[in-house]
Amino acid sequence: MFKPREKSKLDEEIERNLDSLRDLGDPKEYDTILARLERLYKVKELEKPDRVSLDTWALIGANLLGITLIITHEYTNPITTKALNFAIRPKA
Repeated sequence: MFKPREKSKLDEEIERNLDSLRDLGDPKEYDTILARLERLYKVKELEKPDRVSLDTWALIGANLLGITLIITHEYTNPITTKALNFAIRPKA
């Protein structure tokens, strides 16, 4: 259904740094690579496009469908003036 997304060079660099973290024993190198990973993730957040989620699109579609159904019903079944005479009026 969905085709897999191609990995960018940034994703490959993140994976390479994560793999190198597993093999390290020196705490100084670990901290250096961890700081590099933090910077890479910040860059990745900046380049991510702002997109509307599928849930939001579904909500918009359901609302528009509901509005359309209400307007169609009001158009095809108008309230006549005789029907208003049967309504209970408040006592003044």
